[in-house]
Amino acid sequence: MYPKKTHWTSEVTPELHGSNVVVAGWVWELRDLGKIKFIVVRDREGFVQITLKAGKTPDHLFKIFSELGKEDVVVVKGIVESSKIAKSGVEIFPEEIWVLNKAKPLPLDIWSETPDLATRLKWRSVDLKRPRNLAVFSTASAILRAIRDVMYEEGFVEVFTPKIIVTSTEGGAELFPVMYFERVAYLSQSPQLYKEQLTASLERVFEIGPAYRAEKHNTDYHLNEFISVDAEAAFMDYNDIMDILEKLVKRVISTITTVAHRLEEAGLKPLLEISKIPRVDYDEAVERLRQLGYSISWGDDLNVEMQKALTKFYGPVYFLVHFPASLRPFYTKRKEGDKSESYDLIINGIEVASGATRVHRRDELEEEMKRRGLDPRLFESHLAVFDYGMPPHAGFGLGFNRLLAALLGLDNVRHATLYPRDRYRVEP
Repeated sequence: MYPKKTHWTSEVTPELHGSNVVVAGWVWELRDLGKIKFIVVRDREGFVQITLKAGKTPDHLFKIFSELGKEDVVVVKGIVESSKIAKSGVEIFPEEIWVLNKAKPLPLDIWSETPDLATRLKWRSVDLKRPRNLAVFSTASAILRAIRDVMYEEGFVEVFTPKIIVTSTEGGAELFPVMYFERVAYLSQSPQLYKEQLTASLERVFEIGPAYRAEKHNTDYHLNEFISVDAEAAFMDYNDIMDILEKLVKRVISTITTVAHRLEEAGLKPLLEISKIPRVDYDEAVERLRQLGYSISWGDDLNVEMQKALTKFYGPVYFLVHFPASLRPFYTKRKEGDKSESYDLIINGIEVASGATRVHRRDELEEEMKRRGLDPRLFESHLAVFDYGMPPHAGFGLGFNRLLAALLGLDNVRHATLYPRDRYRVEP
């Protein structure tokens, strides 16, 4: 029977010189130099060198070494020794090695960056062994924790809203139908209406969960299933919510700096510095783009190329504010004339979050629906809530996968998604 793991590989440091440890993981590399042999063991946190030396290592371990292959699952018990030769400054001299499972030759090369994205996604569970992916998704977990910390600090309550709904959240959005017993229902593309309703009771709510959009995109920035971070707060407006988002982004970037060395070792270039996030009026952005030679009319939405162009003026992170009301959903509050109390958060040219002050009076909300050709009767269950004390409120929706990709410098949102779902991919 093998012993329990006592240390992650990253915890095996020169300070443990002379200590007995148990590490567990996968064989990453094997080197045979005759009387001295090396096994590099990988786990989620990194690598550690196991050194077998004739005259020092039990003889039966050399036979085990001769039968090892890459990605075999092993447990190693041994003595830690500091080393001037080992890459990490430390090595383990084994007293015992247990082989828990043998691995067949892998269907793709995880030791280099050669496989194309389609091949990687086909064998995603194997591709996730790659150190780059381990760094990305370990960081993703830390970012999620940082987001939750900020939301709790700001007095928000975490909630979970239904993902099976009877009508479109935003009107006009393509939905995935599902058979719900004897009727047709749909997968939710946003918790928007539910989180608005919850401001009438819990006041400040947030949710981190999946969302589904049946849009036939095929870009580097769109998925049909993604993780959405949503928040809504009573008695706040869009400026209040942008203040919270700014705090959130700064906290997340601070979190990334604590693991920057690991990300950089994996070949990534994370965003590590940020100052106050500028708030750029839509009108100003349009004028700037015209100066750069873009053909854009007032009322047009901005594409990724335009958003990236604006980083020349405003830096890698900025808010775009006061969009034309016609570009925003029906529940967005108007500011003046045809503009709205709305914003997008742009990071490295990618829109990662969008939000606004919401309409909180039923008559105004019905009017906005009609302007967009929506039938208020289809939203009666939602509108009814506005008859019983709906407070002024504002919120945001943030695409977590996009946020991760933008902050870590990933060129495709699929690199920031464990098992991507797009219009061509529904497995693995």
